[in-house]
Amino acid sequence: MAAPVLRWACLAFPQLDAGTLYALMRQRQEVFIVEQRCAYLDADGADPDCAHLLGRDAGGQLQASLRIVPPGLKYDEASIGRVVTSPSLRGSGLGIELMTQGVRHCERLHPARGIRISAQAHLQRFYRRFDFEPVGEPYLEDNIPHIEMLRPASVGTR
Repeated sequence: MAAPVLRWACLAFPQLDAGTLYALMRQRQEVFIVEQRCAYLDADGADPDCAHLLGRDAGGQLQASLRIVPPGLKYDEASIGRVVTSPSLRGSGLGIELMTQGVRHCERLHPARGIRISAQAHLQRFYRRFDFEPVGEPYLEDNIPHIEMLRPASVGTR
């Protein structure tokens, strides 16, 4: 299955209308809380300070999203998190397109800062294709093994 062609928008929190915010939160809860059976507070207070990358299909349905966390909020570097694609489109390459767009927008918003992520440990190979490298040892976050990964600022300038 090929990834669908999506319209991408990177919006600050105040630019999210009620319907968009509802779709975004529903998508994150569907995957991170229900599917992964992980009880945690997704609305962690960071969203209002973040940019939100949204991928919508031709019918306007949200199919992919992530949030871009500014430097200093979570890490010294900028960060990408809450990376999610619709379950029905897994295996289509949409995750690759989402991260490609996410890195591009993160570097545009926060140039020369590097990007640090807290990745689910089993996805290290996926994130390495975007020049993220593991930093430190794996740890449990919400009962799921994670590892910090860093994409140095110099990657975008080589």
